[in-house]
Amino acid sequence: MAKFVFGMNQSLDGYVDHTGFAPDATLFRHFVKEAEAQTGSVYGRVMYEIMRYWDDEHPDWDDDERAFAVAWRRRPKWVVSRTLTEVGPNATLISGDLETALKKLKAEQSGEIEIAGPNLAKSLTELNLIDEYRIYLHPVVLGQGKPYFAGPRPKLRLVANDAMGEDVIRLTYVPA
Repeated sequence: MAKFVFGMNQSLDGYVDHTGFAPDATLFRHFVKEAEAQTGSVYGRVMYEIMRYWDDEHPDWDDDERAFAVAWRRRPKWVVSRTLTEVGPNATLISGDLETALKKLKAEQSGEIEIAGPNLAKSLTELNLIDEYRIYLHPVVLGQGKPYFAGPRPKLRLVANDAMGEDVIRLTYVPA
């Protein structure tokens, strides 16, 4: 059985915004290793469209960015959307009953499956399908944006905290 993990970079005031701050080189290498080890990813439409950036080659990429792109392209992706009619390479569209589809996916797969995007995570939290939450807490205050928890806050229990480079702390929670 697979483990569903929702992890994102977050500001001190609780927001996620890939344009507001980014991982440093140490944290990015951590994300490369995670991507290489994951079974796959489940995306909501918006996050999937952002991540499609990694489908194309960019000549200005460094070695870590190239490694992340390779890992991202190789792993399967499941995209939850009511509006998309097709998805890119190595991706499967989920447009029907979310709960049934993801329970089946979880039962059929093993290893970690990334849950990507706060809107999707909200839906899966409401269905009690997320097994672990990873908050990569950055020393940045945004003051506005998309919150990490897009809906009601689940009751959680802290199971680990790790320094990730010089400025970021990873907080790992499981449902209480």
